[in-house]
Amino acid sequence: MACNKPKTDDKPAAAAPSENKETIVFINQDTLLSKYEYAKDVTKVMQDKGKAAQSDLASKGQAFQREYADYQKNATTMPADQRQTTEQRLQREQQDLQSYQQNANAQFQNEQASEANKVVDKIDALVKSYAKEKGYKLVLSYSKANPTVMYGDPALDVTADVLKRLNDAYTKDKK
Repeated sequence: MACNKPKTDDKPAAAAPSENKETIVFINQDTLLSKYEYAKDVTKVMQDKGKAAQSDLASKGQAFQREYADYQKNATTMPADQRQTTEQRLQREQQDLQSYQQNANAQFQNEQASEANKVVDKIDALVKSYAKEKGYKLVLSYSKANPTVMYGDPALDVTADVLKRLNDAYTKDKK
């Protein structure tokens, strides 16, 4: 009876792809954001815009300060009605400058948040397809600022592979 059984290999059957590897991995978010070229480029652009906005605000503030200093220097020789008109104009200009500064700051913060969201969206999209391709059931994120993962076996850290794919995709998109 044993002779009639079909012949089988002595080797064990190959495990299904998702059975012989971890299904939970993690990505070091700090490393990802510091080495992802797109994130670095966005950070540089936003820093440059921030410096330009600060410079613009500083020059407007200095112009107002000069105008106010000129008024103070000449106020004693001005007729009362001209002094009152100048004071009202300077007060409006100061309010306008404060309003401009608040609007510029709000606009910059909105743009910064929008650009940060674009970076996160690109990372999320790649990680989602990466996880599906590799058969991962859960991809955790590690960050010193928000340590939801207290410890991870280095074998579960897929940061380098994800980072390489992100940078490759960004280089391809830049061309």
